[in-house]
Amino acid sequence: MKKIILSLFTIFLFVQSNIAQNQFETEGVIVPRTIEFQKRALQLNGFGTRSKMWVDVYVQALYLTNLSDDAQYILESDTEMAVRLQILSNLVSSKKLTKSLNNGMKKSVGEENMKQFESQISLLESLLSSEDTKKDDAFNLIYNPIDRSIWVYKNNKLEGKIPGFEFKKAFFGIWLSNNPVDADLKNDLLGK
Repeated sequence: MKKIILSLFTIFLFVQSNIAQNQFETEGVIVPRTIEFQKRALQLNGFGTRSKMWVDVYVQALYLTNLSDDAQYILESDTEMAVRLQILSNLVSSKKLTKSLNNGMKKSVGEENMKQFESQISLLESLLSSEDTKKDDAFNLIYNPIDRSIWVYKNNKLEGKIPGFEFKKAFFGIWLSNNPVDADLKNDLLGK
C-alpha cells in the first residue's frame, strides 16, 4: 500500500511540474512557454516587466526558434522570433504605447537613422491604434523571415504586417540593442 501511495504521489508531482513548465506567471500575467506561428513553436527565451516612473507598464516576453543570450546574434538573425507585450496599466493608451516604442527606436538606432523607417513607424502606429489599447491587451509582434515582415497581432487577431528586415532589427533593438530602453529588461529577455 505504501508503494502505491508513493507511486501516486510521484506521478502527481511529475504532472504538476510539467504543468508549471508550460507557463509562467508574473505581475498577474500568464507567460506561455511557447507560442505558435505558421505551424512552428517559438520558445520562450526570457521575460520581464517594463516599468516607467514607478508604474509597471507591460510584461514582455521574447520568443525565438533557437534560444540565445547573445543580443547581437538575435538582432541579426533572419529567423522567426517574437515579442509579446501584455499591458499592465490603464494609463497605457495606444498613443502612449506607440510614442514609447518610437522613443525606444530613436534610442536604439539614433535619431538620425529614424527617417528610413518613417513608413514602417506610421504603419505600426495605425496597427496599434486600430482600437484603443487598455489594460490586459496582449500584442504579439512576430517576425516572419519568409516575407521579411513583422506580423502584428492584438489579442490574437492579426492587425497587419510591417515589411522590412532592417525595420525588424531596429524594432527588436528597442529592447536588445547596445542602447536599450531598459537594461534590466534586456537581461531578463536574454535569460541572464
